[in-house]
Amino acid sequence: MSARITSDVVFLLDVDNTLLDNDRVVAALRDRLESEFGADSARRYWTIFETLRSELGYADYLGALQRYRSDAERGDAQHLRLLLMSGFLLDYPFAERLFPRTLEVLAHLARFGPTVILSDGDVVFQPRKVQRSGLWDAAGGHVLIYVHKEQMLDAVQRLYPARHYVVVDDKLQVLAAMKEVLQQRLTTVFPRQGHYALDPLNLARYPAADFTVEHIGDLVDFDVPQLLEAAGAAGAAARAPGVPG
Repeated sequence: MSARITSDVVFLLDVDNTLLDNDRVVAALRDRLESEFGADSARRYWTIFETLRSELGYADYLGALQRYRSDAERGDAQHLRLLLMSGFLLDYPFAERLFPRTLEVLAHLARFGPTVILSDGDVVFQPRKVQRSGLWDAAGGHVLIYVHKEQMLDAVQRLYPARHYVVVDDKLQVLAAMKEVLQQRLTTVFPRQGHYALDPLNLARYPAADFTVEHIGDLVDFDVPQLLEAAGAAGAAARAPGVPG
């Protein structure tokens, strides 16, 4: 087996609220649950969803639906409609929820190095979302989905060895955790999209990213060599004696 080639740079891009407007997907699911089952039942689903997310560490929409069914199962018409909710999720038109210029961003970054989808999620719904949105093909099949991706950087580096990494994610918490591990070998990019990115508590709690953009599409106009040069200069400054951290 030939040795794996080490790239100069690898780009790691999150999915939900980074490349794809997941807040709109969740809003559509909320509306569908309320219209089909009423506000009380919808609230019950989201309570189950949050409990399951606390247990698993990631959003499991289908798992919450399964648990909801177990709690409410009864062979009536409402139960039959409930079975159709899994189809609503799996067949959702995710390609229509990509942020503007997302596919252009992936093509632009791929000119400079491997571009990898790096996401959290379950093993059924999240891959389905990546596939139906077109992101799987746009990334050339370079897709990694973990429970806690920030804890899997050893695996990421084995699969995609590089001298430097650029990670794009809407969660400052994730960016900070990955920066702590890879330090100056990582450049963090924070798109201010979605409810996590706009939460003032999150903005105050975690350190700022190396770069912030208002929209993921802004990266199409990014001078990537300049970005990497700036990252290298920042790393040199951080290592220089007498320079405040």
